[in-house]
Amino acid sequence: MGVNFEAIRKRLAAFDFQKLFIEELGWSNPPGLAPTTMTVDGSSIVRRQIAHLAGVVVFELTAGDGRIPDAKTRLTLHREIAKLHHEHLLIFVNADRSQSLWYWVRREDGKLRPRDHYYFRGQPGDLFIGKLTAMVFDLGELDESGNVPVVEVAARLRKALDVERVTKQFYRDYQEQHLAFLELIHGVADEHDRRWYASVLLNRLMFIYFLQRKGFIDYRNPTARDGNQSYLQEKLAQSKAQGRNQYFTRFLRTLFFEGFAKPEDKRSAAARKLLGAIRYLNGGLFLPHKVEQECPKLDVPDKAFENLFALFERYSWNLNDTPGERDDEIRPDVLGYIFEKYINQKAFGAYYTRTEITEYLCEQTIHRLILDAVNTPGIPGMTPARQFDSVGDLLMNLDANLCRRLLLEVLPGLSLLDPACGSGAFLVAAMRTLINVYSAVIGKIKFVNDGTLSDWLTKREREHRSLAYFIKKTIITENLYGVDIMEEATEIARLRLFLSLVASAESVDQLEPLPNIDFNILAGNSLIGLMRVDDKSFEKRMEGQLFRQRSYRAIVDEKNRLVENFRHTATYADDLTALRDSIDEKKQAAREILDDLLLAEFEHLGIRYEQAAWDEDEEAEGRPIKRSVRVDDIKGLKPFHWGYESDEILNRRGGFDAIITNPPWEIFKPNSKEFFEDYSELVTKKKMTIHEFEKEQAKLLKDEDICAAWLEYLRKCLKSPENADEWEWNGVLTHPT
Repeated sequence: MGVNFEAIRKRLAAFDFQKLFIEELGWSNPPGLAPTTMTVDGSSIVRRQIAHLAGVVVFELTAGDGRIPDAKTRLTLHREIAKLHHEHLLIFVNADRSQSLWYWVRREDGKLRPRDHYYFRGQPGDLFIGKLTAMVFDLGELDESGNVPVVEVAARLRKALDVERVTKQFYRDYQEQHLAFLELIHGVADEHDRRWYASVLLNRLMFIYFLQRKGFIDYRNPTARDGNQSYLQEKLAQSKAQGRNQYFTRFLRTLFFEGFAKPEDKRSAAARKLLGAIRYLNGGLFLPHKVEQECPKLDVPDKAFENLFALFERYSWNLNDTPGERDDEIRPDVLGYIFEKYINQKAFGAYYTRTEITEYLCEQTIHRLILDAVNTPGIPGMTPARQFDSVGDLLMNLDANLCRRLLLEVLPGLSLLDPACGSGAFLVAAMRTLINVYSAVIGKIKFVNDGTLSDWLTKREREHRSLAYFIKKTIITENLYGVDIMEEATEIARLRLFLSLVASAESVDQLEPLPNIDFNILAGNSLIGLMRVDDKSFEKRMEGQLFRQRSYRAIVDEKNRLVENFRHTATYADDLTALRDSIDEKKQAAREILDDLLLAEFEHLGIRYEQAAWDEDEEAEGRPIKRSVRVDDIKGLKPFHWGYESDEILNRRGGFDAIITNPPWEIFKPNSKEFFEDYSELVTKKKMTIHEFEKEQAKLLKDEDICAAWLEYLRKCLKSPENADEWEWNGVLTHPT
């Protein structure tokens, strides 16, 4: 039988676990045994068999005190029941049937390893639906006698419930897998680009994995969630059956650049046959990446994906990115942990900011902006003052005028910036804050008599199958902006927003193409660059450039227009890629001039450069050499020219409404082990003592090219001004208050 997601969801919500197993999962009715009372450590437990299949039994248990028993008692009960039924699943339920704990025990090397899975009333069912689909049996799986082998049923239970909690173990596993994956990427000579592409590919695969666990991949019914939850793994097996190491080149590239990047009618017949039902999403995530464009021989063998999917299968995956969810599953915010704990370079001062902090700061900031916009002074004899002390007070007193003001003016007009966005924690928190306000306003619209608002709501509901999806997409496109010095960070920040967006869809047909936010979240050093650009100075340096003799204003206006077209275009991948590349080409030409202007400002201020030096006799850093700043030094700082990049907001709208960020806590300082990971297999594998590492470092620096790269790395770091003669590094910065 097919998987009926909505029916499963209803059975879960009603805590009707017996009908869930028998009517939805295809298990058999129990043989009519009466409930049995067990006594463990003085506590009475009522055990009731609710389903069975091939000797595997499902029990529901309720304690006499109405609570779910503790871990010790649960294990004792398992041992007692195992004497009668070796393979079983225990479902503990509290007295008012509002909480349940699903308990399965793995036997390994003579040890018992319990697996706990919680389901509470009102909890989103996505995670449990994903687990339960592994337990579904249909008539086609029965043998001639109408039975299923017990080993198959036990294997299905193990597949569904044998998952580890998301702790530091997942991060360690992922780090190890990332390094192994990196070594298997072929056709990319540059080490930095190879690391970068490893992250790009892993990000795409995790995005798809979240979608397939929600039932949105290779679906049969777009109004349901009946997709293949093992899609990537099954396609890998099919690819291997047809030949070695074809999965990346023939399947994944087709999935990325035709499946997700093109509407179905624009795909080739071969692609449609190979991929199955794939929703067109785009959003920049599946446009050809810079590394893919520059490395035509790029390839990744099957082994890399076998290892990766083996890791993914050991954990639960839940696309819901809702505050307050449990920590025992992989959710989109795990991408932030991964980036800041393992992939990010700590020299850049990036640290993970806990959800409760990001959400508190965003609420306080955004709520104040909203209140400032709607609180108005009274005009004697005309209009009374409207003053709300809190957004909660405002939302409880909404009327048609306030709804119209918030929905059509205040909320769409907010511009929120994180200039050190990292993996997007503050941007996601800002989005959630705005969603809460939008939800209250839209809920009120249905009860106020206002033609403008009714027309707005009717039009949106007619154009979009999911109003929640439309609101999130609007916020991501119109309200949120970010900058980070690391391009990997900006890619993950965009991915976090995309995942949060698709999480709001309840069925495949509610998915719309992702917003094109490549130019909302940009890479660059937000602390260095031109805040304002002098038109005449720019135009003087334009000779021989791409722009020829056009005015600076015309150049910026054209860039703004193209970016706006890109942000709102509904076209598919080929046209979108060309538009993106055209914008990048124009921006790069402009940056050449802008960097020259910044260099002129540095020279005017008398800024000198201190270049690291190497003393061959001492085999150590020598006294730095002071010299004039060069344009290559400017480029090495990756300046972000606000006056050009954010012209529309800074010059046309007066600036961003709020800056919400957790700035770097340290100055950029050298980390020798981090640097040498790029040059030594021994360091990369991290199987060495400090003494062994130091010996490896000294040996590596005898290589002329590596020594030059090390000095180039050092020159980007900031020297402590108090100890200039000693060439010491300042690693302390007081946390901003």
